[in-house]
Amino acid sequence: MSAALPLAPQATERALWKTFLFFLAPMMLSNILQSLSGTLNNIFLGQMIGVGALAAVSSFFPVMFFFIAFTIGLGAGASVLIGQAWGAREIDKVKAIAGTTLSVGMLLGLLVALFGGTFASPMLTALGTPPDILADATRYARVMLFAMPGLFLFLLSTAMLRGVGDTVSPLLALVMSTAVGLVLTPALIRGWGGLPQMGVTSGAWAGVVAFVVATLWLAWRLRVRGSPLAPDGALWRHMRIQPALLKKVLTIGVPTGVQMIMIALAEIVLLSMVNGYGSGATAAYGAVNQVVAYVQFPAISIAITASILGAQAIGGGRADKLGAIARTALLMNLVLTGGLVLIGYLFSRHLMGFFITSAPVLEVAQTLLHIMLWSIVIFGMASALSGIMRASGSVLVPTAISIFCVVCVGVSVGWFMSQRIGLNGIWMAYPASFTSMLVLQTLYYRLVWRKKAIQRLV
Repeated sequence: MSAALPLAPQATERALWKTFLFFLAPMMLSNILQSLSGTLNNIFLGQMIGVGALAAVSSFFPVMFFFIAFTIGLGAGASVLIGQAWGAREIDKVKAIAGTTLSVGMLLGLLVALFGGTFASPMLTALGTPPDILADATRYARVMLFAMPGLFLFLLSTAMLRGVGDTVSPLLALVMSTAVGLVLTPALIRGWGGLPQMGVTSGAWAGVVAFVVATLWLAWRLRVRGSPLAPDGALWRHMRIQPALLKKVLTIGVPTGVQMIMIALAEIVLLSMVNGYGSGATAAYGAVNQVVAYVQFPAISIAITASILGAQAIGGGRADKLGAIARTALLMNLVLTGGLVLIGYLFSRHLMGFFITSAPVLEVAQTLLHIMLWSIVIFGMASALSGIMRASGSVLVPTAISIFCVVCVGVSVGWFMSQRIGLNGIWMAYPASFTSMLVLQTLYYRLVWRKKAIQRLV
């Protein structure tokens, strides 16, 4: 499936809505399925083993996010460049960008596996992981970290496919991955079918098998369909690091990756504060994050769609469509993300009950969700503006704004309020950081970026 902006000059914003939804719907489902595997693992662990198992897995979440952050940035940079090359229909350049990106990603994955797998226990100890779950958390972390090279390959492949307008192939691959995980996780927990009982690491091992199967299937599908990113001879010839292209990818990818890393560090700081309230608070943190992740999916998907469609517009010489893309992204975020936020408030207790069986912990988690869920709409609007600016290669200032708001504003507010009102105060960091982010991104977009000349990067 290939998404492209309407070529006719008289194309209306109503037509742009259709293009947006055509690209967005499979990607939203992909993001949901990507998280569904982790959510199902947490449900299985919480219900079949207990709150301690859920807390052990939750304590690793910020560490994993930290290690894949640069890969997310690398994929974002590559998808913008590929989007511009695809908009100009320069297939060889698409393959060259992909080859360089995949080569760097695999090297990064090997380094993470070596470093992270070796030092998993000291990292978790430094985070203040409660002693009663440290051993289980370490075992889970090691499995996931040693699997990072394969996971990076999968993440980069799906990100780059979006650059050529293909959001269906990643969706189908994730359907397969989720199905495999859904079967394997409980089987490994209970030892069904002659499989060994893996305990807390069941979800990690099931996830590894799932994304290996999905990656192999995705490679087969792309070859059969003749995708410009299929692993064929032309792509293999480009599987090397080309410095000129790498520099352009990193120009966009590094600031995005740094932003993700700083967000991960801020999450780690907030988690260390949460850990101080005991394993029950850590479990509540994990449950709230699971629900928030689903509410964030439309916001994140809309921002990525704005960035890709913006890049394709620039590559095709239609930069005049960028304003319409931005307006569409903001309105869609208000409707889609806002709708999920409303559902989250209406069914908050039931949602928390999927993950938590302890009544006191469930009450804590529900309160924390109520404090911050509304601010995801604000986050989505700020992300949409940042995404459209990233399409043109303007990343430094939007990234600096996001880092400042999350690290300086968010962490400071979380610490200050936790000293005043306890655990609930930590969650006030999110509304504070997202609101300040939207204000500053809007000011930069309106006063500076819209007055810049937009040019192709490749």
